[in-house]
Amino acid sequence: MIGRWTAWMSLSALAMLAACASDRDPQPTDDPTFYRSMASTSAVVDSATAAKMISGYRANNGLSAVAVDPDLMKLAEAQARAMANRDKLDHNVIRTFPDRLRTSGYDAGIAVENIGAGYHTLAEAFSGWRGSPPHRANMLRNGVTRMGIAAAYAPQSKYKVFWALILAAPDGQPG
Repeated sequence: MIGRWTAWMSLSALAMLAACASDRDPQPTDDPTFYRSMASTSAVVDSATAAKMISGYRANNGLSAVAVDPDLMKLAEAQARAMANRDKLDHNVIRTFPDRLRTSGYDAGIAVENIGAGYHTLAEAFSGWRGSPPHRANMLRNGVTRMGIAAAYAPQSKYKVFWALILAAPDGQPG
């Protein structure tokens, strides 16, 4: 009798645990967006996540956050695509960075650009830039408040993915 009672109690406890588990929200199955590969024609960088990553890094270094800027997103996209189309990692693949800002009409008091190639994920690109003194200095540039970021896939390239990050402070904004 005691054996059946113990078995019944064990089964009851398992049933209650199973019921509790089924009431919980399902765990996400996708990787966080900063680990998603950009080596695909349909891949798009999660700019909000990028802004959080860069803002967190800046905050850890005593600096202000950055927000996604639609105009800088377009400039970064054009730069990443141009590098991917030409299979060339180069700040001047379209024209010089100051010229690109000027012709776009973006009036920046401060503006810096990081480019990269071969990083398949946002996490890899961020880590690479953080580990490079000039790219790190750009991400930690005092006074920048806006950003744009893009990745472009180039299947024919040994790099596969080209990146552009622009950080800026619009002119007339405290910086």
